[in-house]
Amino acid sequence: METLRYAAIILIAGTAYAQSDPGPRPGPPGAGRPLPGLTTAEMAFFNEGANRFREIDSVSGTEPGATGSGLGPRFNMNTCAGCHAQPAPGGSSPSPSSQQNAHVNPQIAVATEYGAKNTIPSFIQPNGPVRVVRFARNADGTPDGGVHNLFVISGRSDATGCSIVQPDFNSALEQNNAFFRIPTPVYGAGLIESIPDAAILANLAANGPLKQQLGILGRVNRSANDGTVTRFGWKAQNKSLLLFGGEAYNVEQGVTNELFPTERDETPGCATNPTPEDQTNFTAATPTASMSDVTGFAQFMRYLAPPQPAPPGDPSAARGSQVFAQIGCVLCHTPSLQTGNASSAALSRQNVPIYSDLALHNMGQGLADGINQGLAQGGDWRTAPLWGLGQRIFFLHDGRAPDLAAAIEAHASQGSEAAQVIGGYNALPAQAKQDLIDFLRSL
Repeated sequence: METLRYAAIILIAGTAYAQSDPGPRPGPPGAGRPLPGLTTAEMAFFNEGANRFREIDSVSGTEPGATGSGLGPRFNMNTCAGCHAQPAPGGSSPSPSSQQNAHVNPQIAVATEYGAKNTIPSFIQPNGPVRVVRFARNADGTPDGGVHNLFVISGRSDATGCSIVQPDFNSALEQNNAFFRIPTPVYGAGLIESIPDAAILANLAANGPLKQQLGILGRVNRSANDGTVTRFGWKAQNKSLLLFGGEAYNVEQGVTNELFPTERDETPGCATNPTPEDQTNFTAATPTASMSDVTGFAQFMRYLAPPQPAPPGDPSAARGSQVFAQIGCVLCHTPSLQTGNASSAALSRQNVPIYSDLALHNMGQGLADGINQGLAQGGDWRTAPLWGLGQRIFFLHDGRAPDLAAAIEAHASQGSEAAQVIGGYNALPAQAKQDLIDFLRSL
């Protein structure tokens, strides 16, 4: 009834516009700043963590301009900030305006950097998103689900003696066995980490009859060890920022560390450094210098502020906020949650304007990848936080959607818990749809 009432208001007003995504919100990035209220010590760790986040890794630290070491033997990128760049460090895939060369996607350049001989896979495009690829099945048909790195260090000037080759992506594509993901923004990650499990579960249980009527189920992913709610990653598969950062360092850059101390490829001649390659420096002069890169990544993400929305005042965005609530988007994209009693005052009892319930929802056959992670099944995805959406470039877990309108429509594939809500969206007049998109671009 709310949808019909709103539609009637728009029709009476006599306005009619074809909805379109205006694109990333212009102006300075509303992201990349530290949380307000950090102590002097917390700010020092945040700044040092930001430096580690931007550091470029080579194999043994000999490449000019690459001060880190441990890259490979297999990797997707050579720096965290290369993937998490838009609109500022900590974000998602980079945009054309953030790059100074023709190869917008930094994976194009890194493929042949320092003498490497990698071939660019067809799903990596100069103006496309940074992507990683997972194979759903092994060659014998058993479940796989792991990341298959795009590139190898073979041919690099700092990797003489290594001759491993890239995976056979062409065959994987032909067999419909390759599935992609783009980087998730890590803004406000410390606030997300500080939300109590009880708050997530209570929010998931709220509005039960209405959710049931609309076919919205939802469930949390959980740690197999302690049973607590996991919340980071596209399938909410990671529990903490330390684990999230340590796994990414090993999987995406190939850098072994104190959480993941084993090389993913131990081919002789390719694993040249003692492991773990990243570790605590016990002889450093200061606490910030002593921390490992992984600890630095976690501190940077933990104290990174949420992205700032556009200033209020746009009538279309204001109306769109009402549409967002009236058609049921808020039932999964919860506007805000609350942190608990955190040890850091900057994270304690704070409002988290996340627009997510941090739960898993079956998004249907059209978005399924057939990959299970923890309790998440092949069609399950964590509700994507929408804060910062106004300055993003690529949408959905694999970057397939060219704009917000396409991303919204993709929520309605067969079996999706969002199908009825998207049906309500499709029933809206054009102006109401435009208002909704303008609201999303204001976040």
